[in-house]
Order: sequence, then structure tokens, then C-alpha cells
Amino acid sequence: MAESERKERRIQLRTTERRMLLIVGDLVIAIIAMIAALALWSEFDYLALSEEFVRARAAWFVLLPPLWLLQMINLYDLRRAASRPDILRGVLVAAGIGTVLYLGIYFLRTEPGSLPRRGPLYFLIFVVILTLAWRLSYAKFFTTPTFMRRVLVVGAGESGQALIRLLNEIKPSPFFVVGLIDDDVDKHNKSFQGVKVLGGSAKLEQLIQGEEVSDIIVSILGPMNGEMFQALLDAQERWVEIIRMPVLYEELLGRVPIHHLESDWVLRSFVDEVRVSSFYLISKRLVDILGAFIGMIVLLFVLPFVSLAIVLESGRPIFFTQSRLGRGGRAFQVIKFRTMAQDAEADGVAQWSFSDDPRKTKIGNFLRRVHLDEVPQFINVLKGDMSLVGPRPERPELVTKLEQQIPFYRARLLAKPGIGGWAQVNFGKGGSVEGSATKLEYDLYYIKHRSMLLDLWIMMRSIGSAIGFRGV
Repeated sequence: MAESERKERRIQLRTTERRMLLIVGDLVIAIIAMIAALALWSEFDYLALSEEFVRARAAWFVLLPPLWLLQMINLYDLRRAASRPDILRGVLVAAGIGTVLYLGIYFLRTEPGSLPRRGPLYFLIFVVILTLAWRLSYAKFFTTPTFMRRVLVVGAGESGQALIRLLNEIKPSPFFVVGLIDDDVDKHNKSFQGVKVLGGSAKLEQLIQGEEVSDIIVSILGPMNGEMFQALLDAQERWVEIIRMPVLYEELLGRVPIHHLESDWVLRSFVDEVRVSSFYLISKRLVDILGAFIGMIVLLFVLPFVSLAIVLESGRPIFFTQSRLGRGGRAFQVIKFRTMAQDAEADGVAQWSFSDDPRKTKIGNFLRRVHLDEVPQFINVLKGDMSLVGPRPERPELVTKLEQQIPFYRARLLAKPGIGGWAQVNFGKGGSVEGSATKLEYDLYYIKHRSMLLDLWIMMRSIGSAIGFRGV
């Protein structure tokens, strides 16, 4: 009992707990920076500050913390959050973008003196310094072995070896891997990717005690013998957390491991587990309609400027339409601003689009960077062909090709396609069969876990990507 209590006192953070720690920490830092900026801006005259709130010159300061979190949204990737260069780059880019946006709003205001100048500057100084101090402290202390969960991998076959490769590729590693366990005696004492097979199920209890194992990752996709099953049950009774390899893969990468799934995975995941509620579907459609109306306003505003720029550089047409597959494989015509040269596919053969595609025009490249090329698709959302969030719609000829080469590819058609998606904010364009396979892993993760909260998270990250010129 004392051993179990001692393990419970270990500070071992899960992936979701680390991400929540970063969000809460950033929010607290931003609130402190806002309070400090308000105090300095009012010269510590709190009576004058209250008058400024009444006049509404200071009331909008409460928007600064959530806006700062929106700018930091790409630093909630745990790998970036543990990298000092990424931290420095991310915080400075967030500060730069925030400055440009505020200056734009400030100079577009018609009422002189309606917005303060020094207050936001103070906030920016405070929030950059405090955020850097907090994030660098996180990278230094919370990625050390003290805060890492100690795991034992059960199964040294193809799935287990793939998991070890994955964990070795993630820097810094989310776990300390004690070793592998497998009942195949031919694998005992062998090493895979630098991790040794320590024995079979009979040695599991001894290893848990001796190595202070906190988690066991089960990487056995086929049948499991009775001895291993009983050993895992005994381990669970000792407060050791048991997790299957596909579940961990999803947790770490936000993707589904399509090459390491059992044949009935689609039935178990999308028939038994993913029967989304009518409330979610109705709510999603209402949000789509509201977002589409807002998007149509944006379209009317940018249409004259974008049209003129496209015509001056490469002539007509302004819009680009193409057949895509929607939910259930139903074809529809997607609408976008044209970003490529005329007759980009003169031979009629479907080609991959990628970030450095030479067929893109200069204006087209800019439109993609800020996602303005996607704005006409709000028409598709209003018509019901697409949603604000979902897997990107693919061309029929490419779907036919990809479903022959990538397992479970057709499953992405179980959801309505979207303007933005989980694959887009995490990966971008596929540009190849291999890239499309990775995109599919993200798409299937979204379909399996879709909810209004996840949709909102994707929309926030999409906005952050557009503001940060990170489109492709």
C-alpha cells in the first residue's frame, strides 16, 4: 500500500494535463500583464482608471488576454512548447502580429483619441517578458524526467516497434520508456530502436515495482494469451494505468494510426462509438449558417480588391470551380478565388497541389497565405455542401486513386467536408500519397472525436493561421 501511495504522489503529467497547464499559465500571465499595464497607464490613479472604464477607453483591455492566447495558439503543440527556439519565435511573432493588428485598428478609427496608445504598449512589453519567462521555465523544468511518466511497452512486434520509433522521434520524449515486454522468448534480451525486451508476462510485476512503472502501453493488435491478460489485470490493481497503442497514438499526435489498426476498427469506431447526437448536428448546422452569413459579408468586402488584383496579374476568371466529393461521396462544385495560372491542368490530368507549387500566381500565393482564397466557399457552406469545420473535400479522381493505396481512406467521407479542418491546422496539404495518408490520420481523428468544443478549437487555430500568414 505504501508503494501505491508513493507512486500517486509522483508528479507525472499526461499530455492533456500539460496542454491545460500551458493554457492556464498563459492566461494567468496575460491577466497579470493586463493589470500591470492598466495600473501603469493610469499612473496608479484608480479613480481615473474607473472613469476611463465608464468612457470605454479601458474597458476593451479585458479582450487582451484572450486575444493573446489566440496569437499563442500554435505554441500549444507540446513539441513546440518544449523547444526554446520555437518559444522565442512564437512569442515574438505573436507580439508582432498583435502590434500590426492594433495599429491597423487604431489608425482606422474615425474618432481621435478614442483608443489609448501607451496602454497596449505596456501590455505588450509585460506580456512578452512574462510569457517568455514562463514558457522557458516550462521547457526547462516540466520536460525533465521528474515530470515524465515511466512506461513499459507490452508487445515487441511490428506495432510495438512502430511505437518505439514514434516515441524516439518526439523531442523531447513525452515518456521515459523502461523497456519492452513480450512472451516470445526469441525476442528476450534483444533491443529495438535502443529499447530492450526485458522478459515476458511473468516478469511484469517485478518490473513494475523495480522500475516504478506508472503506465503500461499495450501494443498487441492480435489475440492476447491468458497469462499476459492476467498480468495486465494484476498491474491495473496496483494503480498502473493501462493504455492501448492506438489510443496513445491519438493522444500524442492527434492522429489515428491507420497502418496499425485491426480490420474491424472502422466498425468499432464509427458505428458503435461515433453516433454523434442530433443536438450536435443541429448546433453545427446553426453555427455553419451563422458563420456563412458572416463569411458572405467578408466576401462582399474583399471581392472588389481581390478581383482587381487577380485580373491585373493574370486576367480572368476570378473564381475557380472544381468537382469535389462531399459526405457519402456526393459530388458538388467547390468555389474559390483563382490562385493558379490559367489552364494549370491543361492536359486534364489531376495534379497534387503543394506549398511551393510553381503554378500559383503571386496574388494567389498571398491569398493562400491568409486563406482569403477560401472565402467564396462560404457559399458552399450556406448551400449545405460543406461545413465550417471538417475534412477538406477531395477530387473524385484522387479519391479513387487514394482509396486503393491507403487503408480506411473512404472513411473520411463519413463527415461533411469543411473550409478548415483538423488536418489543415496540424499538417497542411498532402501533396503526395504519403502526405494524404498522414492527412487521413488527422481526418479520422476528427471524425471520431468531433464535438462543438473541438470545432471551436479548430476555428480558433484557423483564424490564428490566417492572421499569422501560415496558409499554404
